[in-house]
Amino acid sequence: MANAERETLETDVLIVGAGPAGLSCGLRLAQLIEATPAAPLRTENICLLEKASEIGAHCLSGAVLDPRALRELIPNFEAEGAPLASPVTRDRVFYFTRSRAWKLPVNPPFFRNHGHTLVSVNKLAKWLAQRVEKSGVNVFAGFSGMEMLFEDGRVAGVRTEDKGLNRGGTPKSNYQPGYNLRAKVTVLAEGPRGSLAKQLISRLALDRGRNPQVYSVGVKELWEIPAGRIGAGEVIHTSGWPLEKSQFGGGFVYALSPTELSIGLVSGLDYEDPRFDPHNAFQQWKTHPWLRGLLEGGQMIRYGAKTIPEGGYFSIPTTAADGALLVGDSASFLNSQRLKGIHLAMKTGMLAAETIFEALGKGDTSARSLGKFEERWQASWVKDELWKVRNFHQGFEHGFWAGAFHGALQFITGGRGLRARYPAKAGHERMKRLAEMAGTNIERAKPDGKLTFDKLSDVYHSGTHHEEDQPCHLRVADLDICTHRCTAEFGNPCQYFCPAAVYEMEDRAGGPSADGKRLKINASNCVHCKTCDIADPYQIITWVPPEGGGGPHYDGL
Repeated sequence: MANAERETLETDVLIVGAGPAGLSCGLRLAQLIEATPAAPLRTENICLLEKASEIGAHCLSGAVLDPRALRELIPNFEAEGAPLASPVTRDRVFYFTRSRAWKLPVNPPFFRNHGHTLVSVNKLAKWLAQRVEKSGVNVFAGFSGMEMLFEDGRVAGVRTEDKGLNRGGTPKSNYQPGYNLRAKVTVLAEGPRGSLAKQLISRLALDRGRNPQVYSVGVKELWEIPAGRIGAGEVIHTSGWPLEKSQFGGGFVYALSPTELSIGLVSGLDYEDPRFDPHNAFQQWKTHPWLRGLLEGGQMIRYGAKTIPEGGYFSIPTTAADGALLVGDSASFLNSQRLKGIHLAMKTGMLAAETIFEALGKGDTSARSLGKFEERWQASWVKDELWKVRNFHQGFEHGFWAGAFHGALQFITGGRGLRARYPAKAGHERMKRLAEMAGTNIERAKPDGKLTFDKLSDVYHSGTHHEEDQPCHLRVADLDICTHRCTAEFGNPCQYFCPAAVYEMEDRAGGPSADGKRLKINASNCVHCKTCDIADPYQIITWVPPEGGGGPHYDGL
């Protein structure tokens, strides 16, 4: 509510998002303060804001961890009890047809994970948060950053969400207006398609001259299976079926232990068929004979979904502004070839901390001063790694086999490929109209409740919970487009691309009529993946944070 009286809290550094990037930034700042007798700030003047009910609850990844950044941050992390599931013991890569699994005789270099370890990013975030809180940094869970604050053209902090509003936006008896959190430096570490980062990038045109960002969505389940089928630490990647040859993506199986598997399918959100359903494709993938033999008799225990920024080096926006920095997935620091970003998120968070510490020491938090962050990551191994894969995702523009050719050529040429900078297009612009898909079919999986599941069953296993009586956090700019134009042109792809059954086309009151169907938004199902904000062909869906504390609970994911 714009006219509400709000309490203002002043701090030096505000970090939004308690994932690997934000936590690493907070911990590195605390280390610098401890090591500096006359430090320019104190840990109690650092605030870390997290929208989940507890730290780690919204953290989701595969994950195979490259420990490089973690070792720089905490050199003896093994001895300090970092929650590592298993070191990688074996790598395999398969190409799937509908009924066969062809093992590649030689693993591609980027799928060789010797020296890496399997982790739950949820558990890793909790462990890091304990160290951040112990250092004296203020960690506030259950608060969403809703709006960027500006003063004289510079970022001045963040406004948190109003709590206790009903669906119509009217205050309830427990109403509490959001806080104005003012800071000398605000660090946006929200993960992919961060709502505040989206505001900042748009307002300041930080993506001017960059490639448009492209994304994938990863749909994942955690399984318990009988012992004896796979060894702890085995890492398996698949390509091919059920994805079409024109699609980017593939599957993964990570053996956290001999009886616990992290499995998932990553699908590029630059697909052509508006009827494509990433969750459905994941369920189909599990029915492959090779996977069925691995999973049958087991039990699915947790589900989640998350988008992945895969645009690469040329899509990274300007990462510094007056009073603000962008780190981790919010700034596209992810290696799409290796399908790894945790180590890059951590390293950019650490480099941001070093930049902030220096800037506060000089009393200058302008874009010019904070721009040292750009110099730091460009001079680090972050740039070295991303430069070598700068054109990787774009090489798959014409399908899997063309992408394999371009990937091999880029490997030989150090990331260049056929040209210095491959052309790029936003994923939603590649979606074709229904009329162009005439004569083609989409196969739908039939959930059996044992191996395959419908979306609502999976949402249940994500631990998702939202207060029902609150304003809808999925804002559609023009519902008439949904019910008329989109129905005719694209067949309402929102009901397919959402992995949580949030969007539903239902008959209008009184049954089918000349007016057709209307869009129903089941906002309480939302798992905060942001797919709708990304994949909508009209770009009229805006994801904003719901009341803090709501959303999924990704234990062990």
